[in-house]
Amino acid sequence: MVVAFVAIAKSVGQQCLKRSKPYSNSYFSSYGVQKWQFQSHRTLILQSASESVKLERLSDSDSGILEVKLDRPEARNAIGRDMLRGLQQAFEAVSNERSANVLMICSSVPKVFCAGADLKERKTMILSEVQDFVSTLRSTFSYLEALHIPTIAAIEGIALGGGLEMAMSCDIRICGEDAVMGLPETGLAIIPGAGGTQRLPRLVGKSIAKDIIFTGRKISGKDAGSIGLVNYCVPAGEARLKALELARDINQKGPLALRMAKRAIDQGVELDAESGLALEWDCYEQLLDTKDRVEGLAAFAERRKPQYKGE
Repeated sequence: MVVAFVAIAKSVGQQCLKRSKPYSNSYFSSYGVQKWQFQSHRTLILQSASESVKLERLSDSDSGILEVKLDRPEARNAIGRDMLRGLQQAFEAVSNERSANVLMICSSVPKVFCAGADLKERKTMILSEVQDFVSTLRSTFSYLEALHIPTIAAIEGIALGGGLEMAMSCDIRICGEDAVMGLPETGLAIIPGAGGTQRLPRLVGKSIAKDIIFTGRKISGKDAGSIGLVNYCVPAGEARLKALELARDINQKGPLALRMAKRAIDQGVELDAESGLALEWDCYEQLLDTKDRVEGLAAFAERRKPQYKGE
């Protein structure tokens, strides 16, 4: 059974709330109507332009949780042109999905999150193609970072170069204790070009970021937790389970509140304190006249679980 999924011009957050968005829905203009296919009664799968990227919508009690799965085992999920197209398409579909409350990014390949860019393919590119590819990769991760819903990366095994840059574009990172992370680009006489030099110091501080990038050294899961690169380090093989646990917790919260909280934090951290507080109030004020706020108070008074609808 196939259901046509027509790209929606505005998300529920755009319809109900004022918010800035750095990219329009025509950003990935090479993609048009999306199609969703019932795999089972529990999930819906995006028919991606790339077989190496799959987007699932969880259902039943997990309705509201979306999951991007990386699946290119022969190349350890290395990002080439085909996979990049799949990521673009998946992230735009997430942006357009009204019911989405939280996104997980995981790997279907054991002991691999993403090995970074496909260097074998890179070797065949002329200079202009390399420039276009890296520019598109950077923009794709910026689009991921700007999604209006919370995003969680579940890292098992290696996450190097562009793989770690993709994870750093998410709001929350969870890794298995045997994960190996790093930005090895200086060893190839280049630098991280998809956001690594900007996002890493914002997560771990300038001095530690310089150490990691200058040396290109690999970081264990436990060390990543100790320096703040990941939010949680769990036993090997349990990163997705922890991500799902966290996604389920987030999924119970008010959808509009999640969008406004993300906006207040992401934009406010770049402002001075006074401007940040003004932004916080603007975000708070937009939640006052919502049905969800009324429902939250009613549920609290009646000692029941709230039923939020993003309205």
